[in-house]
Amino acid sequence: MKLDGQEESENVEDRRGLSAGAGVIGGGAGVVILILALIFKVDPAKISQFIGGGNAPQTNGQTAGPYQSKDPEEEKLAHFTKVIFGDTEVIWGELFQGMGKQYVKPKLVLFNDQVGSACGQADAAVGPFYCGGDQNVYIDLSFYKDMQKSLDAPGEFARAYVVAHEVGHHVQSLLGYSDQVHQAKRSSDQVEAHHMSVRLELQADYFAGVWAYHAQKKFNFLEKGDVETALHAANQIGDDRLQQKARGTVVPDTFTHGTSKQRMGWFNKGFTTGDVKGAAALFDLPYEKL
Repeated sequence: MKLDGQEESENVEDRRGLSAGAGVIGGGAGVVILILALIFKVDPAKISQFIGGGNAPQTNGQTAGPYQSKDPEEEKLAHFTKVIFGDTEVIWGELFQGMGKQYVKPKLVLFNDQVGSACGQADAAVGPFYCGGDQNVYIDLSFYKDMQKSLDAPGEFARAYVVAHEVGHHVQSLLGYSDQVHQAKRSSDQVEAHHMSVRLELQADYFAGVWAYHAQKKFNFLEKGDVETALHAANQIGDDRLQQKARGTVVPDTFTHGTSKQRMGWFNKGFTTGDVKGAAALFDLPYEKL
C-alpha cells in the first residue's frame, strides 16, 4: 500500500502501557456487565448505561497520555492503523454527506493485553472489536502479528481490511442496522440469533469493501497483490475454516461471522460496487443464499 502523505486520525486514544484495569467501568463493573448480559441475553452496552450511568469509561485515576513503544515495528503498526482509521473518516464522511446524513466519527483505542470499554472488559484474545456503547474501535496491535503467524494472513491491506471491518460496525450502528439485528435476536431462537449475527458480520465485511472502493478512487493507495491479501485474510477467518482448524469439525448453526466463501464474497461485492445501499441485501436474502 502507498500511504505517503496521508494523515493520521486525531480521534485516537492510546491506552498502551496502562494497567489492565484502566478504562474498566467502575473498576470490576465490566465483568458484572458481561455476566448480566449472558444471563439476560441483552446487549452489554445497554446494561452499562445503567451501571455506568451512560458516561464514558473511567480510568481509575489514569489518563491515556502519549505512549512510545520501544519496538519500532509496533510504532510503525500504530502509525499505519491511525492512517487507515483517518482514511475511513474521510471516506465515510463523504459518503454520509452524499446521503444527506452526518457521519459521527468513532474513536480508535489502542491497547495492550486488556482493555475496559462500555461493553465490559476484554483481552487481546478476542481480537479487534467495536463497542456501540462508547462508539470506539479497540485494537491490540499484536493482533496483526497473530494474523501473520497464526492465521497466515499477512499484508498491509489485510490489516486495513480488519480496521475497515470494525469501522463497518460503527457504520451499521449509525444507519440503524445494529438496532434492527438486536431487536430481531431478542425474539429469535438460538439458531436464528446466530444467523442474524452472521448477517451483521458479513455486512461489516461489505462495508469494508465499500470503503476500499472509494478510498482507492480517492487515494490510489493499492498496489499489485493488495486486494488478494484482504481476500485471503477474509478466507482465513471464516467460521468454517476456524472451526475445522480448532476442533476438526464444522457446526454451521453456531456460526457467528460467516463462512470463508461468504466473507470473501461480501467484501469483494462491496469493493467492486462501492454501493452503500447494497448492504440492505444482507437482510433481504434468505439465509441459505447469503
